[in-house]
Amino acid sequence: MVEYEKFKKSLKRLEEQYQNFIKIKSEETISILTKEAVRESVIQRFETCYDTIWKHLKKYLEIELGLPDVPNSPKPIFRLVNENNLHLELEKWFEYGQARIDTSHDYSEEKAKIAIELINDFIKDAIPLYETISKEKWEH
Repeated sequence: MVEYEKFKKSLKRLEEQYQNFIKIKSEETISILTKEAVRESVIQRFETCYDTIWKHLKKYLEIELGLPDVPNSPKPIFRLVNENNLHLELEKWFEYGQARIDTSHDYSEEKAKIAIELINDFIKDAIPLYETISKEKWEH
């Protein structure tokens, strides 16, 4: 049986920090430096969460579904998950993966903005995925 606590914790921390970012981004009393730090934290948590998800999916495919020779990279894992009745919107997950790669290799304003714009959808897509593979209801 796969333990999903790290998946849950990384998604919960991303969700919390993203809500914090949304709350403070239009606050005039908060400095630009603080807002940038929170935004960078959200992006870092997104990167961590994305990595945690695909690694848990690898374990899910190997242990829960008993698939042999599961690749060790995100794209083929998401394809396998989709082929094994979890029905993900692959293009969206590939887009999340590209944003994760982009922010870790080129931390430009443009790449950060793209990642931030995807995070709300990422969270909304990750929660039902967590519920499906862990068989636990998400607590907001």
